[in-house]
Amino acid sequence: MLKRLLYPSRFVFHYKPTYNSAQKLNNSQSFPFSWPLSVVSCRPINFSRVPAMADGGSPQTASPNPQKHTNRLAEEHSPYLLQHAHNPVDWYPWGEEAFAEARKRDIPIFLSIGYSTCHWCHVMEVESFEDEEVAKLLNDWFVSIKVDREERPDVDKVYMTYVQALYGGGGWPLSVFLSPDLKPLMGGTYFPPDDKYGRPGFKSILRKVKEAWDTKKEILVKSGVFAMEQLSEALAAVAKSEKLPDGLPERAVQKCAEQLADSYDSKFGGFGSAPKFPRPVEIQLMLYHKKKLKDNQMQGEAKHDLSMVALTLQSMARGGIHDHVGGGFHRYSVDECWHVPHFEKMLYDQGQLVNAYLDVFSLTKDVFYSSTSRDILDYLRREMIGPSGEIFSAEDADSAEFEGASRKKEGAFYVWTSQEIDDILGEHAPLFKEHYYIKSSGNCDLSRMSDPHDEFKGKNVLIERNSTSEMASKSGKPLEEYLKILGTCRNKLYDVRSKRPKPSLDNKVIVSWNGLAISAFARASKILKDEPEGTQYHFPIVGTNPRVYMEVAEKAAAFIRRNLYDEQTRRLQHSFRNDIYEFGGSTNWLAWAIELQQTQDKLFLDEEGGGYFNTPGEDPSVLLRVKEDHDGAEPSGNSVAVINLVRLASLVAPASDRYRRNAQVLLAVFEKRLRETAMAMPLMCCGADLLGAPSRKQVVIVGDKASEEFDKMLAAAHSSYNPNKTVIHIDTRDAEEIGFWEENNEKIAGMGKSNSAADKVVALVCQNFTCSPPVHDPSLLISLLD
Repeated sequence: MLKRLLYPSRFVFHYKPTYNSAQKLNNSQSFPFSWPLSVVSCRPINFSRVPAMADGGSPQTASPNPQKHTNRLAEEHSPYLLQHAHNPVDWYPWGEEAFAEARKRDIPIFLSIGYSTCHWCHVMEVESFEDEEVAKLLNDWFVSIKVDREERPDVDKVYMTYVQALYGGGGWPLSVFLSPDLKPLMGGTYFPPDDKYGRPGFKSILRKVKEAWDTKKEILVKSGVFAMEQLSEALAAVAKSEKLPDGLPERAVQKCAEQLADSYDSKFGGFGSAPKFPRPVEIQLMLYHKKKLKDNQMQGEAKHDLSMVALTLQSMARGGIHDHVGGGFHRYSVDECWHVPHFEKMLYDQGQLVNAYLDVFSLTKDVFYSSTSRDILDYLRREMIGPSGEIFSAEDADSAEFEGASRKKEGAFYVWTSQEIDDILGEHAPLFKEHYYIKSSGNCDLSRMSDPHDEFKGKNVLIERNSTSEMASKSGKPLEEYLKILGTCRNKLYDVRSKRPKPSLDNKVIVSWNGLAISAFARASKILKDEPEGTQYHFPIVGTNPRVYMEVAEKAAAFIRRNLYDEQTRRLQHSFRNDIYEFGGSTNWLAWAIELQQTQDKLFLDEEGGGYFNTPGEDPSVLLRVKEDHDGAEPSGNSVAVINLVRLASLVAPASDRYRRNAQVLLAVFEKRLRETAMAMPLMCCGADLLGAPSRKQVVIVGDKASEEFDKMLAAAHSSYNPNKTVIHIDTRDAEEIGFWEENNEKIAGMGKSNSAADKVVALVCQNFTCSPPVHDPSLLISLLD
């Protein structure tokens, strides 16, 4: 993968780089550095570069050396830190012991940040951190600190922001040199061990940093202080008004949609060029814009928006970025046709993609999208959920090709030779090979970017190049028989693949990523009830009763509350997005969401300037408090906060005005960004427009929650796509529930009592302080909502 991506994680060490951050290196290009290494001067920081964060690709890596050494990381819990516990580098975890050692010896800190499934991180470990010569340089001249960016995103954000702001590129591993008081001196990402392609190697860099520290320490330290002052001033943005100017939210949504449409790939789907990432926030924005167009009677434009989203999701599901054998999606595609992926699997991708496919199913009722949602959810249930309901973080891209192999390769667990397919599938091999474009020479030939250096020569990444119905017709078999054969074949391949050396599993439980998955499971539990009766499913889809998905969501949320929530301080270890209540959960979940919002306001809200910081500011070793706004692979905390505040304001009365005011001032903080760079924050654009909508639609359902009729009515309430909708359900026989509504929204409590019927489930649709007549039939509720 190193050769395929050609060093996408830019080396950003030089003071005056001339290298374009969008450019890619190849073997014949030299890297624009002058030697000796320049000292970073007090130059202005370009903050327009801050949001652009690149994910790196990955070459082959070797298995760890025998355990000749043991360092302090052996006592840590992070899978990533434990991977480095037997390096000859004298690693420290982030903490006062390391800082004190650097101050005592008056030497710089080398900070390396990564995560357990990061392929480039594995590469740098094998090439440099397991090398005795490199380790000696680090141990003699630096205090070396290793950080798991998923465990300490606050630390990662500080130094990633520094590297991005100065040089316009970033990624992992992040490599930064710090003064003993933690000010950044110089930084970069992946370094090869030795000089090549005109690019300085890690050993050369260590020598130059040592030389600069010995001879120009005062200038280095001053530059670090200056950089932190600039960053702190720029990132502590404050609102200049109480709310956004009239019309700006709508213009931001329109501008973002137009910019995405301009970057749309009409042949393969997706927004932008290779490498292609599934960025679900872009899908959310386009669907939101589509709904606005439809509401304004612009049917043609609305259909065009939906067609872009549909082709994107179809191409992804049929491409190699989708694991056809085991379910779920890989991190991104290195080519433009979604074929050859970076094989790592991340939980945050799975949760967001489920919701994207569910949304399009709600709009089209096409089971292609509901089945893809099930594919992801069933993958998570099969591979990523722990014994107590917790959902794990990620699976690595690398694995050994066979037991005992001395080297690991990216994708080894997932790729197939044509002969393997013949041996495993027998009589059905020809049909399967034609369907998934499997060739004896290997099939990674659809783009010059897929495999330019023949790393996958003779190997195949499954991809569907034609529709299933077209291929079934070509085979002369009925569609259902054809689908059944494909499912049986995938199951056989899964059984064989399960015996291969597996990629490593990062079994950390990240609360915010669990929140995204919990939302997906909860939504699926109701939206999938709208699938046509008799819909057939084939492996890796299980065909689960949608009710089971709610059980998964509640079990995961219960694990978090039990293990990662402090009842005394009311603190979670990370942010948490709670979607369980609206899809049929108890009001206990809604009460917890209100409690968490109070804690979020207490710890993170800038009461004077507006918006939410990414840290509570209690750790002096974290030098910056950032107000994040960039919606990238994960939505930003402020974007999610806006939408949560809007939703809570529609549910609970006492704090409604405060929630709306906090959301308005938050958005005012980012007025300039919404005006000028809307495409960088699509989810915040949606949130701003939702807040500015004249009135939110409320669906109120009253009845026996244990009844099948109630479940059908709740499914009907969620059957149509409408982000400007809140679903409220009340069982008036439940004293605790009625008590909750009497305390938090007397009008809702009153509606429940006045519409309660012993033998019926009642639904009302309310907007602009007016409610529809009560209905008792789910089909009538669907009509009202449409």
